[in-house]
Amino acid sequence: MLAGLEKYAALAALSARHGCPWVEYHESVSGPQFLLWKLDMARLRAEGWFPREVAAGRATVIATAPGPALAAKVRETLGVQEVEFQVTLPEDLTRIFEHNQDLNPGFPPTAGRTPLARVRTYLAGRRSLLTHYRPLLAKSRTGLAFIRTGLSFITIALLFLRLLGAGYYLLLEVFLLISGVIIVYDGLKWYLPARAIFAALPFCVAPGTAGGTSVLEAYNEEETPQFRRCAEVPGAAALRAGWTSMSPVMRRRYLASDRTDLAEERTVLACYRTRMAKVRTGLAFTRTGFAFISLGLGLLRQFEASRWLAFDLGLIGVGALMAVEGFFWYVRGRQAGVEGLDSVREKTSESTIWDYFFPHRHALPGADKNPMVLPVKSSHAPGIWATTGLALERTMLAERRNVMARLRTVMARARTGFAFIRTGLSLFLIGVAFMLYFLRAPGLGWTFFHYAMMAAGLLLVADGFVWSLPAERMRRQFSYCCGEMEITIPDYGTPARFWQKVVFGHGEG
Repeated sequence: MLAGLEKYAALAALSARHGCPWVEYHESVSGPQFLLWKLDMARLRAEGWFPREVAAGRATVIATAPGPALAAKVRETLGVQEVEFQVTLPEDLTRIFEHNQDLNPGFPPTAGRTPLARVRTYLAGRRSLLTHYRPLLAKSRTGLAFIRTGLSFITIALLFLRLLGAGYYLLLEVFLLISGVIIVYDGLKWYLPARAIFAALPFCVAPGTAGGTSVLEAYNEEETPQFRRCAEVPGAAALRAGWTSMSPVMRRRYLASDRTDLAEERTVLACYRTRMAKVRTGLAFTRTGFAFISLGLGLLRQFEASRWLAFDLGLIGVGALMAVEGFFWYVRGRQAGVEGLDSVREKTSESTIWDYFFPHRHALPGADKNPMVLPVKSSHAPGIWATTGLALERTMLAERRNVMARLRTVMARARTGFAFIRTGLSLFLIGVAFMLYFLRAPGLGWTFFHYAMMAAGLLLVADGFVWSLPAERMRRQFSYCCGEMEITIPDYGTPARFWQKVVFGHGEG
């Protein structure tokens, strides 16, 4: 890259050789946007020319090697009769193209602020879909409660019939039986739609730490948008390190990439929360299955073999199927809680956007000699700084949303841990009840069964506490759970002392 007098000498030599004025890269050098949207910019870069102005059958074109052949290509592409050339160096032409595509040096076309905004829109759609799934899973848990209630009615009706016969209590037995069947049917209507989305839940791919050196891209946009990250852009980290020397528009491009990365993290955290909601649904089903297994075993042990043996075995079979179904949901989703907490810990340990751009003096090497200064000068017009400042403010607010999303993810993990504890306590208490009720010569096999249930229950309880304790520690670190939150409304056209503030109380939405 030529610089200083050497560069101007090269531009003057090019101008003299081709007999046309020279131009160097500057952010003010632009082309007609409506025309650029229609042109194949990759082909123009390969041919080495850029349309600066097109009007009245005449085109002004910036090129690295003007000539008759290139003029013919320009006339054919733009449909003009006359072509006026301006000459520039290859590296300057590259930056002119990149700037007009809203790109920082070396970045692919997908790094423009418009493509990044499109990616964020797709990510918002994915989060909305996951938000739709979570109420469905909560509804399915309510449906499971219906099923448990309905099966309890059916069981009570059949027990009455078993113990009291079909005499005076027949009306009550029929009422309980019919009510139970209706409630079970209603619960299944709530549960089955949630089960149908099981395969539709996407995998949660933890986002890496890009730092603006690579770009999140969308593909398969015509069907279901998918996301991937491009390779690291050479020189991007060094360019970003010189934040104060960048122009405002270059800073805004990096901030747009940061907001996209933050949107990706929020989407992944929403995916973790949805999969943990699936775990809680599975555990609810497992608890229901345990209840029916224990009821069937209790009846079988109390009354032993009788003409109701099929009913007892049926309870055990139904309970086993429900427990296996719930355990299947649990095993498939449990990893989300582990990965979710690891992701939150990793992101929490990183510097914030504000700390990155405006680090504390003690964090800078040689800060006493070369302190970091804000990229604002007295010559800057308020509107220019306001645009970049508002972009920074939006990025900081996006990061605050991510902080709250991390907190919600850890809290969802804690709720899942409490579901572990409830399931473990159910299993443990069933084992204790069996051991105490059938204390008279239970036999070695039954004794082992009792203690196995109790041990499995205690393991689930311990696992639940492991899942819930990090949430309690994190809850104490953030003020989002109690008190008031104050947000400053920036107005970069006025001094900071005149900025207004808005306060949100604990009970406000």
